[in-house]
Amino acid sequence: MRLALLVLALFGYTHADLFTSIADMQNLLETERNIPKLLDKYIHEEEERLVQLKKLSEEYAKKNEQSIENGMKDIVNPINAFLLIKRKIFDWKEIESKMNANKAGNVVNSITDDNYGVRYPTADDLSGAAIGLLRLQDTYRLDTKDLADGKIYQDQGNYTFSAKDCFEIARAAYNEHDFYHTVMWMEEAKRRLGDEEEPSVEVEDILEYLAFALYKQNNLKHALKLTEELYKLNPSHPRAKGNVKWYEDLLEQEGVRRSEMRKNLPAIQNRRPDSVLGNTERTMYEALCRNEVPVSQKDISRLYCYYKRDRPFLVYAPIKVEIKRFNPLAVLFKDVISDDEVATIQELAKPKLARATVHDSATGKLVTATYRISKSAWLKEWEHEVVERVNKRIELMTNLEMETAEELQIANYGIGGHYDPHFDHAKKEESKSFESLGTGNRIATVLFYMSQPSHGGGTVFTEVKSTVLPTKNDALFWYNLFKQGDGNPDTRHAACPVLVGIKWVSNKWIHEKGNEFRRPCGLKSSDKERFVGDLGFGPEPRDAPNLSPVLGKDVWETL
Repeated sequence: MRLALLVLALFGYTHADLFTSIADMQNLLETERNIPKLLDKYIHEEEERLVQLKKLSEEYAKKNEQSIENGMKDIVNPINAFLLIKRKIFDWKEIESKMNANKAGNVVNSITDDNYGVRYPTADDLSGAAIGLLRLQDTYRLDTKDLADGKIYQDQGNYTFSAKDCFEIARAAYNEHDFYHTVMWMEEAKRRLGDEEEPSVEVEDILEYLAFALYKQNNLKHALKLTEELYKLNPSHPRAKGNVKWYEDLLEQEGVRRSEMRKNLPAIQNRRPDSVLGNTERTMYEALCRNEVPVSQKDISRLYCYYKRDRPFLVYAPIKVEIKRFNPLAVLFKDVISDDEVATIQELAKPKLARATVHDSATGKLVTATYRISKSAWLKEWEHEVVERVNKRIELMTNLEMETAEELQIANYGIGGHYDPHFDHAKKEESKSFESLGTGNRIATVLFYMSQPSHGGGTVFTEVKSTVLPTKNDALFWYNLFKQGDGNPDTRHAACPVLVGIKWVSNKWIHEKGNEFRRPCGLKSSDKERFVGDLGFGPEPRDAPNLSPVLGKDVWETL
């Protein structure tokens, strides 16, 4: 059918009037004789197109061989990851154009929809990667030029940004009304453009975005200067002339005389916008993520490690425990999950990963939020013996009942993935948060570190100013509630964005119901925990030394 339509289109029969003239009917006979030529031409073009596609396929096969070694490096470094997403967007456009040539309909979409496992990035992915990069820049105080040069701290990457790359990051910030970062990255784009032999972006675009961002950051004179520069470059620019007058009028309203508008330009102001967290908590959160908040030697000297062997099974396979903090109590269970178990859980979770959600305090429903950027999945105990084994192990670790606990949640963090300061428990005014579960509030949290990023990705507690950096195969535990049932405000915590590396975690939220006797109520909030579960969880500090070594590691993997 497509070929028949092509024949009619090529020979120009657009009116149904052949039957009115024998002469035209004779031309139809000539058309019939030309059909083999038309088909040969079509086949020749298709063969050439297929040759080009075969060549493209071979090129990608070679790239895939190289990516076995270099692929993970491109993913774990946020600079490389941003460029990878950008490159793939343009790669797919090339593939689409070649595969869809001479075809009616979208061949690429039909293939990607047919279970070939092909997922190509979109403009939204690129924008999200850019915003994640900006979050990393703020949290870890990274210099714009260093980032554009591919440098993170002392680590030099394999790639650098072009002026166009910097422009794309700045534009992503602009679209989010983040003029603070727009100024930083547009200025870097402008600087890099001056060093490029072949411009990767139009200087007019940079000047227009930068001028408006400077205006929004209270730099009117600088905005006017750049807009005049834009007007000189292109007098026919659709907005430049009008914007010059607009900035002049704004300066006049501020009491600046016309003769002074282009003189005595002050230093550029570029104030970081206020945080919804409050600037004080944001400052503390970011300092903790950088592990810059000092801990007193006196507090450190009180901490200790021991072997937990308060259950019959643990006599043969005791658990190594490190006290991280006493008030509120937080402990790190060491080596409580194996590499094989981690791999199994990750493989089970990958097909289920979806954008992570939070509880809406008003409705009690799960919703996505900008303050939690990751993907998560939930695993039920019956799905695999490893999940069942881990759940049983958590009970041995914490001495708490797992019957009413939530399913095991697995989370994987992407570029700049994070979780802003929050509570795991529901506050008094959030009465509907766990209403549908009927299991009470979240009494405690267990957080397994299933990977160990090179930089960043820590768990920080902003109220008590403490940082726990991920250590693979360990699990962090803390109580969310006081013994009398109220939420403990000192458990406010956050997941820092991963700077370099991969972060996989799994967590178990344990609820009140079923733990009335395992963790008996106290009379007041000042009642402190001495041992997890109050069932002989650990030794007194004076007894901490002189404990026997861990036995039966093989026994662990049977439970």
